[in-house]
Amino acid sequence: MSGLTPRDEAKRLSTPPLQGRGRGWGVSASRLEELHARAREMRNNPTEPEKRLWRALSGKQVGAKFRRQAVIPPYIADFACPALGLIIEVDGDTHDAPTDARRDDYLGSHGYRVLRFGNADVMGNIDGVYAVISDAVDAARAPHPNPSPEGEGLKPVEAQKLLGISLEGSVG
Repeated sequence: MSGLTPRDEAKRLSTPPLQGRGRGWGVSASRLEELHARAREMRNNPTEPEKRLWRALSGKQVGAKFRRQAVIPPYIADFACPALGLIIEVDGDTHDAPTDARRDDYLGSHGYRVLRFGNADVMGNIDGVYAVISDAVDAARAPHPNPSPEGEGLKPVEAQKLLGISLEGSVG
C-alpha cells in the first residue's frame, strides 16, 4: 500500500473518484477538488441576491433542506435540495441563455428540476420567488399522479416463492 488516502491515490492516478452514490461523475479527482474549492469560495463570498434568498431558504423554512453552492459535477448549483431533486439558480447579468439551457438539460437528465430567478426578482420580489419555490417543493413531495391500482403486484406469499425466501420469524 502506498500510504495515500483513496482520494489522494485517485488524484495521483487522475481517475474519477466514486461520487454520486457510487455512480461516478466522470470527473477527475483533481477537477472535483477544484469544483469543491470554487464552491467553498462562492459560499464564503455570496452575492447580495444569494444572501437574501438563503435567508428565505435556510432552516427548512420552505419545507426542504437546501445546500448552498452544491457541487453536482461538472457544475456548481447555487442552491440544491438533493432529496427532492430541486435546484435553484440566481442569475446575474453574466448568465448566457444557451449555456444555461444546456446545463439545465444535463441536470434534468440526472433527475434535477432547475428553477431560475434573476437578481432583480430576488431583490425586488422575494415573496414571489419564495412562493414559486414553495410550490415547487410541494409539487416535488406530492404523490405520483398515477399510482398503481390497489392490489396490483405480487402478494407476499408469491414474492417469497419467487425469491426463495421465508419471512417466518421476521419482524414486521
